[in-house]
Amino acid sequence: MRGLLGTVGRTSEGIRIGYRHGFDSGSMLDYVYVNRSRGLLGVGRLIDRVYLNAVGWRAIRARGALLRRTLRAEIDRRPGRTVRILDVAAGPGRYLLDLLDGYPADRVSVVCRDLAVMGLAQGRALARQRGLANIRYERGDALDPKPPEPGEAGEAGEAPDVIVVSGLYELLLDDETIRASMARLRGLLAPGGALVFTTQTRHPQLEFIANVLPNRNGDLWRMTCRPVAETEQWARLAGFPEVVSEHEEVGLFTVSTART
Repeated sequence: MRGLLGTVGRTSEGIRIGYRHGFDSGSMLDYVYVNRSRGLLGVGRLIDRVYLNAVGWRAIRARGALLRRTLRAEIDRRPGRTVRILDVAAGPGRYLLDLLDGYPADRVSVVCRDLAVMGLAQGRALARQRGLANIRYERGDALDPKPPEPGEAGEAGEAPDVIVVSGLYELLLDDETIRASMARLRGLLAPGGALVFTTQTRHPQLEFIANVLPNRNGDLWRMTCRPVAETEQWARLAGFPEVVSEHEEVGLFTVSTART
């Protein structure tokens, strides 16, 4: 399969992006969100459509829709002021751009952080195309998060009301790293803030992915699945007494909201 995908599969634009930037990269996920098949000649577009219809990518798109609904609910809980959102591993952050399209510029302010410079550049270009000035892209390590700086998120130096960790924890194989991350992010939140995070609870193609597809570092892409009850408990131990979760419609991921 590695040989097939690396040759004929490259007629698919999505598979080419995966080999160029990693199948777990923000650029790859942005392509999946758009969900428009492209490729060389008819065969490339056909392969691309089959690729985009894979169960994992359908679940990613459903997860994005659930994330937007979850964030809208958090914004509605904070009426009459600017709600500050920080995504610590955002990539281009297309789902956040879609979210902002539904609000006045002074209602929501977003900071997107990532280590991948190309994904951040893609996000900035998309924000310019949409005329959105209330979203900022900056380089940052999700596992070593920094407090907001003046001018970074809404009013000068104010802590975020909502922090999002989407698509990261399933890539981390060490449980302690996730628990430490939740505790650090709890310390960055404004009073009454919320941490919104995703958990991969199952994946029928986990072994195939781990043996065939390279990640952004060029290694084979290994992920892990966890019971959502386990990650909810880690959030409570990190200082979030209220944690609620919902499965996206495909059933591979949950989106959890942990409130202080």
